[in-house]
Amino acid sequence: MFDRRRFLKIAGLSALGLGAGSAIGVAEALAAPKKDPYSANAHALHAGRWAMVIDTRKFETPEDFQKLITACHKQHNVPDIPNDQHIMWLWTDKYEHTFPEQANNHLSDEVKERDFLLLCNHCENPPCVRVCPTKATYKRPDGIVAMDYHRCIGCRFCMAGCPYGARSFNYGNPREYLKDITNPAFPTRMRGVVEKCNFCVERLAQGLMPSCVEASEGAIVFGDLNDPDSEVRQVLAENFTIRRKPSLGTQPGVYYII
Repeated sequence: MFDRRRFLKIAGLSALGLGAGSAIGVAEALAAPKKDPYSANAHALHAGRWAMVIDTRKFETPEDFQKLITACHKQHNVPDIPNDQHIMWLWTDKYEHTFPEQANNHLSDEVKERDFLLLCNHCENPPCVRVCPTKATYKRPDGIVAMDYHRCIGCRFCMAGCPYGARSFNYGNPREYLKDITNPAFPTRMRGVVEKCNFCVERLAQGLMPSCVEASEGAIVFGDLNDPDSEVRQVLAENFTIRRKPSLGTQPGVYYII
């Protein structure tokens, strides 16, 4: 495991000109190609560009959302912290906050009061990737914006860069709030790192759909946006959909049927 304090120490010495050799070593390590642990698998599902379509009409009660949130958080050992420091991979909000650029005064009350499922948008042009100084946040060839927790130094530049509020920072030790490790195969996190939805890359590597898709019972469609014959493309062709904050040019990979 890469020690973050050691990294900061080396980086500080490098800035003072006291550790040129170490600085070169760190720079080479950060410049090295990412070795994604979930990409090389004979059973893995593959796509040119993973995308998600959420049919908001099929979510009628808070329980409809909660079963998805629970499935996601159990899959990824997301802690339930009993204070304001919430760690969220999936959450909900109202229309005016979800689609601020597409709100108007004459929306139906039903749409205005409807809850919408929120998560990382896995953008085509992710600003979080551009601002990360250690490449802890990176974009995979299949469009998924992933996290390397060992490289994260907790600078939170990615949180400032993300226009969707999709990232959570571990101010405390999240492992203290994990009474039971519900998924020993997925790494738990440490204090001082950022985390977020990863489109269930670990499940895709096993040939499985994301947890939220499976739990939604048809309310969420997931597939290859680059494949004209995929279910995602068919659903997009047959329904009017919107995305969050389209004017930013991030090209989100999550679509909403309203």
